[in-house]
Amino acid sequence: MRENNKNNAQEKNTRAKRNGQRNNHSSERRFNSRKSGENRKADAAGDRLGRELGLKPKTQSSARHTANIHRGARTRNDTHARKKPESIKIFPIGGLDEIGKNMTLLEYKDQILIIDCGMSFPDDSMYGIDVVIPDFSYVVKNAAKVKGLIITHGHEDHIGGVPYLLKQINVPIYGTPLSLGLIRNKLEEHGIRGNLNVIHAGDTFRVGAFEIEAIHTTHSIADAVCYFIKTPAARIFHTGDFKIDYTPVDGDPIDLGRLAEIGDSGVDLMMCDSTNVVRPGYTRSERVVGESLDGIFREAENRIIIATFSSNVNRIQKIIELSVKYGRKFAVSGRSMDNVVKLAMELGYLKFPAGSYVELNQTRGIPDSKLTIITTGSQGEPLSALARMAADEHRNVKLKKGDTVILSSTPVPGNEKSVSRVVNQLYQKQVHVIYNENADIHVSGHACQEDLKLMHSLIRPKFFMPVHGEHRHLIIHRQLAEQLGEKKDHIFILSNGDQLTLTKKRAIRFKNVVPAEDIMVDGLGIGDVGNIVLKDRQLLSESGLILVVAGVDTGSGTLVSGPEIVSRGFVYVKENEGLIAESRKVAQNTIEKSLAGGFQDWNSLKNDVRDDLRRFIFQKTRRSPLILPVFLQI
Repeated sequence: MRENNKNNAQEKNTRAKRNGQRNNHSSERRFNSRKSGENRKADAAGDRLGRELGLKPKTQSSARHTANIHRGARTRNDTHARKKPESIKIFPIGGLDEIGKNMTLLEYKDQILIIDCGMSFPDDSMYGIDVVIPDFSYVVKNAAKVKGLIITHGHEDHIGGVPYLLKQINVPIYGTPLSLGLIRNKLEEHGIRGNLNVIHAGDTFRVGAFEIEAIHTTHSIADAVCYFIKTPAARIFHTGDFKIDYTPVDGDPIDLGRLAEIGDSGVDLMMCDSTNVVRPGYTRSERVVGESLDGIFREAENRIIIATFSSNVNRIQKIIELSVKYGRKFAVSGRSMDNVVKLAMELGYLKFPAGSYVELNQTRGIPDSKLTIITTGSQGEPLSALARMAADEHRNVKLKKGDTVILSSTPVPGNEKSVSRVVNQLYQKQVHVIYNENADIHVSGHACQEDLKLMHSLIRPKFFMPVHGEHRHLIIHRQLAEQLGEKKDHIFILSNGDQLTLTKKRAIRFKNVVPAEDIMVDGLGIGDVGNIVLKDRQLLSESGLILVVAGVDTGSGTLVSGPEIVSRGFVYVKENEGLIAESRKVAQNTIEKSLAGGFQDWNSLKNDVRDDLRRFIFQKTRRSPLILPVFLQI
């Protein structure tokens, strides 16, 4: 019995060992299979990594070894292999740290969209310069990438540079009817044609990879729009120039409802007008001007001559309405005013009864109490129609005692002296002068602080970039945005030529990335007047010119004739003959001294004369005229 139990126990142990061995073999096979799969994956990964690193493993073991030693590198490489967030680049070319020549580039992948292309007027230091335009060199260099130019409105600081751009590259232009009409007039003056594409407020259109929506806004010119621009990288909102006018003359207020919807949909970056950010409160409605003008028209007994911006079509419409209301006919004076009025009539922006409009040269038979003349010159421009009237130089209009002359504008910074000069001339004519200091006859077209706060509250951008302003405006606008809860590190103050790289989650500023210098236009010359030429012009305007002319025998190194001294704008020669004679003697001594060792080169000789004569003249007169030596080889 015990023997049988022993045999049964041994048999059970044998079966258990056999089963255990089978289980062990099975587990080992599964382990080896799993290990083999892992090795194959490691081999494949090693091969891929090896190829990326330029390695070629010869065996499976070496491939596994490569995969093992580079496991950390593979992890980093996989991180870099993840799809990077797409980005869009913003390049302001003009309009920052200044008021004027607004131009901004949006670059997404290999496509560029331009917003506005304006100009600015020269300051007092830019002698003889007609206009200043943005630097187009980056745009021209990347002309193949440029897909289009969109225009916010038709003011000169937003469209004035368009003809100069189209002379260098061909780019489609998109804008509202009045904006494109004004551009068309400019192109005709320059003798060029453009690819002009009309859009309307409320339209959504594509320019390359950019999906763009135009939204109606209110400004001091009709047909102004702001833009909502969408790309896969980011959604950008550009306000253009705007104010929030609930009672505009044309009865079409800013589309606040659509702006709120855009804010709800999410905006990554807002670029916002900063011109009036220093002014508290709200910008007044254009209807305020209409009420003031109504009182003036009601009391005026003789002719009314009113100067305003030619682009302010809404104000011109109001002037026409008041003229009709008080039984007056109207005429226009000034080339730009005549062009804009005719264009606005053609497009239907100006409406009036038949017979209300008369040509300026046909107004002599109209009683003074029945005539209004709308003219240019509200900024005191020297060649404007109003300035010529004030100086008795206008061909068709001679001011009379009792005329009412209105300057319906506020002087642009820098124009105060010009406006004051014209106002004084008008008072000398014994006319009744009404201007910004003694009447409420102008309101701004730009948003004040409360308007800006409303725009920020509607759009609620993730990032913010103030535009269209001098540096103080941009800084104050940043402070206003911070007061509204915008994060300080989400606000970017750029300068012209900087770059803002934007994704849906972050934005980074880079300084001085693209050229953005002032390009000066003098007559037909574009960019050929630089700082050196301006410095010479400044010297000429301040101290005049001295010309030193002499004949030199370079072979023998002797002075043959002269030197003669010619003065222009320095001193009156007949009253300063002693100074001229002494200057001639200084120049003669310098020439002879320089030639004593033999003729070297013309530049050395000119520099010697220029230096010695400058020191002498400054010692005698405390002036520094421009000295120009001219030598003739004999």
